[in-house]
Amino acid sequence: MKKQYDVLLFDLDDTIFDFQQSEKRAFTQVFEAYNLNALDYLTDYQEISSKLWSRLEQQQLTLSDLGTERFQQLFDKHHLTLDAKAFNDTYLHFLGMQPFLITGAENLFQPLHHVRIAAISNGFERVQTARIALCSFSEKFEALIISETVGHQKPSQEIFDYAFEKLQLKDKSSVLMIGDSLTSDIKGGQNYGIDTCWFNPTAKVNISEVQPTYEIRRLNELLAYVKPLPIL
Repeated sequence: MKKQYDVLLFDLDDTIFDFQQSEKRAFTQVFEAYNLNALDYLTDYQEISSKLWSRLEQQQLTLSDLGTERFQQLFDKHHLTLDAKAFNDTYLHFLGMQPFLITGAENLFQPLHHVRIAAISNGFERVQTARIALCSFSEKFEALIISETVGHQKPSQEIFDYAFEKLQLKDKSSVLMIGDSLTSDIKGGQNYGIDTCWFNPTAKVNISEVQPTYEIRRLNELLAYVKPLPIL
């Protein structure tokens, strides 16, 4: 018999929000604000940023350091004399204005009104709260648990401890973690002892040691794992 859950913990970027599209739009806007052509820098930036986010998951640097360091490394590579911290602040402002959604996210939450929903995100608090506020389903989220606020990021146990305390959860068997990252969302949930659902829309081959409880290609497939509305 298929197991079903009544507490859903969602990752945000690349699970609910289309981060690639949001990133490109915000990146273009911030470079235009500085009278620069974003396309000259995007590929290098994405490579630098990806490496720094991996270091963040391994707790080798803080989120605040990541924000500034990604642009500092980019500016050093391209011999630009800009203030990386101020540039990052402007970038985050624009990023918070980009609520581009993954296909299916807009309609996902309507049939989930009877279950508890929260977000656990490795990201900047002002960006995630701003984007959620722009969405029609913002009130569905009981809590937004953001790594910048908590001081810990997935896959660490501490951010899940915080989530369980915030939501006053006791029964791990009732909780499902949903996300696109094996190393962050799935590994974090697995290590914490809760079931996980890997959102894998492009059918990536999992060659890692991290094995999700479930795997879905489309967000609406998640409904099969949600406890049905009680019949009165």
